Amino acid sequence: MAKSKNTRKSKISKKAKLRILLFFIIFGGIIGSLSYSFFSNVNKIVSIKKEKQVLNDRIEELTDEEKVLNSDIKKLEDPEYVARYAREKYLYSKDGELIIRIPDEDN
Repeated sequence: MAKSKNTRKSKISKKAKLRILLFFIIFGGIIGSLSYSFFSNVNKIVSIKKEKQVLNDRIEELTDEEKVLNSDIKKLEDPEYVARYAREKYLYSKDGELIIRIPDEDN
């Protein structure tokens, strides 16, 4: 009868060991999938932050360019500025003006 109890205990302990092993396998799988999900999301967050920084830099550049263009628009709305610019750039003259070209010293 003592032998029968030992075999029963060994059977129970084998079942218990199998349950514990199965529990740890399932638990390990869950932990593994959660870890994978976490680290893949961390990588996404890092790449999105880098992209955000690049876009913020681009916004700064475009804002500066917009300021320059708005300044040019205001200048071009002034007829005196347009006339002076045309005279300097395209060598136009007013009535009675003479255009004298002075060569650059670099040439």
